Amino acid sequence: MEEPINAIYDQTHSQLLSLLSKATSNILPTSDNIERAVSSLTPHLRKDGLGTRRTIEHLMDDIIPALNASSLSSNYYGFVTGGSTPAACIADQIVSVCDQNVQVHLPKETVATVVEDRALILLLELLELDATKWTGRTFTTGATASNVLGLACARDQVVQNALKRRGASSTDVASSGLIAACLEAGVGKIQILTAMPHSSLAKASSIVGLGRTAIEVLPLSDDQPWKLDLQKLEEKLRASGTASIVVISCGEVNTGQFSTESFEEFQHIRTLCDMYDAWIHVDGAFGLFGRILEVNGEFRDISGGCGGIELADSITGDAHKLLNVPYDCGFFFCRWPNVTQQVFRNSNAAYLTSDTTVDLNSVQSPLNIGIENSRRFRALPVYATLTAYGRAFYQTTLAQQIQFARAAASYILSHPDFELLPQYPKLDEDKIRHTYIIVLFRAKDNALNRKLVRMINATGKIYVSGTTWAGNPASRIAVSNWRVDKKRDLSIVSGVLEEVIEQWRDA
Repeated sequence: MEEPINAIYDQTHSQLLSLLSKATSNILPTSDNIERAVSSLTPHLRKDGLGTRRTIEHLMDDIIPALNASSLSSNYYGFVTGGSTPAACIADQIVSVCDQNVQVHLPKETVATVVEDRALILLLELLELDATKWTGRTFTTGATASNVLGLACARDQVVQNALKRRGASSTDVASSGLIAACLEAGVGKIQILTAMPHSSLAKASSIVGLGRTAIEVLPLSDDQPWKLDLQKLEEKLRASGTASIVVISCGEVNTGQFSTESFEEFQHIRTLCDMYDAWIHVDGAFGLFGRILEVNGEFRDISGGCGGIELADSITGDAHKLLNVPYDCGFFFCRWPNVTQQVFRNSNAAYLTSDTTVDLNSVQSPLNIGIENSRRFRALPVYATLTAYGRAFYQTTLAQQIQFARAAASYILSHPDFELLPQYPKLDEDKIRHTYIIVLFRAKDNALNRKLVRMINATGKIYVSGTTWAGNPASRIAVSNWRVDKKRDLSIVSGVLEEVIEQWRDA
């Protein structure tokens, strides 16, 4: 007879925390640890299992040493991974133990859906978005899933707009299907107009039936390819027989730059989209959090890049990035709850009935807002971390992350062996001021540059991701962990880069 599960859990929990604290000394696992973990995996399903105790030992001894420290260390810069604040981490354990399905609003049976809606309201307040206007709101697995929701809503609404112009408002995409609705609406093409989009946008476009080729990239110039060319945008919006979706990249993934730079610019886009019945979707996976910064002072350019987002129709974001809650946790906001209800309504399931009234005093059933009919209680870590730390913590943390990124950018800019990217005249005068949380750079020696990422990561002290810029290899530092310390982490990053240069010269 096995020990009680609770006794095993209590005994192993402290061991787990101790083991994880040691993991931060190495950003990546050794190749030996990975090989040992792979060889230890159960090859076939056993008739009789190992049991809880032996399985936990297997996880602790074999699996954990082969995982990376992406969330546990402030020196993991490979992706915008964030971390997990203590309150969020504990809340996530509660989520696993209690295992709530929050997809149906059953307020007399569980408080889960009420907590989820309150977490979304707190998040809207953090981002300075009016919760009374953004009533189509839900949590998702991440920004990719949120982009799917955004394009699905946009697709239906822009075709609906075309149907109304023809006097055929009784038909809609959700009921009749995309092909039938487009034929009746006289829409031969749905285009997605954007600048330097994230790769997930193409995936989302494929999923909702628009196709990857529906995406048309309209860069302002070769100097500023992340900015949307408003003149070309208007030309495209004028096209007859075409319905349009405009996607604003609020934080381009390679550089962290923004597609727009002021409220007035975004307002101009809103005016154009209203004129041509287009939908505005904001992909704000990590850039959106720039809204929590002080508007003036050292972060005014970041605030400008987030200006006017409240004028959009839908917004994508990632809580498992700069909010620093565990994977997976994205969110989706829409100003038009009638559209989300139309697209995602779960019809003809009598056993899944709930109140779908849309107001702040009556919670919507998540069943009719997103994709899933079953979903993890991923809202609880969001609620816990916002309740525990409040606005000031996140403002201070993001400011420290940006300040560290700018310090690293300054170091690279002044270094004789490296160059800070992008190298465009309009940014050369004040590249540091435009740095958000991403630092893109390369080695001036092309031979070293081809090996730079591998050599940096081989030190085990920091981890950066490899990417390309202007057709050449580049290295990318993405700062997102709440544990960041400007002085300590700059010393580590500069020490690693000096070590790489020394190794290269000695080779």
